[in-house]
Amino acid sequence: MSQLIIPQQIFEEMIAHCKEGYPNEACGILAGSGNEVSKIYRMTNIENSPVTYMLDPKEQFNVMKDMREGNLSMIAIFHSHPSSAAYPSQRDVSLAFYEDAVYIIVSLMQKEPVVKGFLIKEGEIKETEIILKA
Repeated sequence: MSQLIIPQQIFEEMIAHCKEGYPNEACGILAGSGNEVSKIYRMTNIENSPVTYMLDPKEQFNVMKDMREGNLSMIAIFHSHPSSAAYPSQRDVSLAFYEDAVYIIVSLMQKEPVVKGFLIKEGEIKETEIILKA
């Protein structure tokens, strides 16, 4: 997927969730069809850490069920980097189990958040363009 289309409202909700999680990493799932996001799932970071995240397995199970019932696919997994750049860490790469999902990183290092998306396959990182839709 070379482009990911995110509605402005969902994009802003994702950033708000990341800011609310500060100083720890926040995380969630973006769902939709094709390359267009239509739903956000705010998730709990059970690591409760400023340097790593793990989606709550119970929440993830319920989200997957909700996506199935809504005929949606998991398009992206997002998380924040409270004090580092919007680029996958070694740990992010090693835990990138969903090869078809875009991994979105929201860096909160600057006053204005920096948001970037990546496809991660077999350790290879490729940036994906994020397009905001009104």
